[in-house]
Amino acid sequence: MSKLWDPAPLERLAFLRITAPLAILGFMSHRLWYADHWLGRTGFSVPDLGGPDWRQPLYLPPLPDPLAWLLGAVMVVSGLCLSLGFKTRAAGIVFAGTLFYVALADRLAAFTVSKLGGIIALCLALSVAGARWGIDAWRAHKQTAPSERPTHGAPGELRALQALVLVLYTSSGLCKARGEWLTRDDLLWTHLHDSYQTTVSYWIANVSFPAMWTAMLWSTLIFETFAIALFAFAATRIPALVFGLLLHLLIGLLFGPLVWFSLLMIALLIGGFAPVSWLSALLRRLPG
Repeated sequence: MSKLWDPAPLERLAFLRITAPLAILGFMSHRLWYADHWLGRTGFSVPDLGGPDWRQPLYLPPLPDPLAWLLGAVMVVSGLCLSLGFKTRAAGIVFAGTLFYVALADRLAAFTVSKLGGIIALCLALSVAGARWGIDAWRAHKQTAPSERPTHGAPGELRALQALVLVLYTSSGLCKARGEWLTRDDLLWTHLHDSYQTTVSYWIANVSFPAMWTAMLWSTLIFETFAIALFAFAATRIPALVFGLLLHLLIGLLFGPLVWFSLLMIALLIGGFAPVSWLSALLRRLPG
């Protein structure tokens, strides 16, 4: 089992660099299509409350519409460059900056992906994620001997992203336990009838039996609350990884708007905790 201070395999960082920005851009695409309404002056914007207020610790005024569209274009281009490994560090920093801005400018609609996106992009920008399997690596491969190319990053480059996932799970589990998850066996089933309902969730809600949802409720609560322990030990890591992947697959199928969140979490789970041999098999055909 790897230790906290072990170097980070570049396969993990490269996989996250390729997949995470695409999931984030997929989530943002619904907003970017209406950038003038989202960030500009055409649509509704929350008014400035005029001073320090716990309801509005920071106020960012709406941008002129051309600047809103420009910001959206910069986000898309920098995110794609990060995913492709082109000018990786600069692209990651710019991408992170745009994500931080939109999360602060649109606080009412900021979602989990909005809040995680900037942190993930910044972690990737500060790592060696672009050293292999990308355009930068492909352009440099004739100038650098294979033995001189990095195969690992510093431990913190990966541990920060792994910790992000585990803290998210654990805090989510504790919040659920403080709510109704310990007192209502039908709570998960009721979620199927909300505004996020899909064709799949409508069908499953009609054909499934109550005990199934009770079992899923408790297994999800246990998985999230004890995620740190489950992923810390080699004996439980793969079962926890498989459960997490199935969990987010179901979330994406049953709750339509959460599909991009599910894809981002799947990318973080695979890149952070899947065996390196799995990732090597996926990446070996890419340039660099």
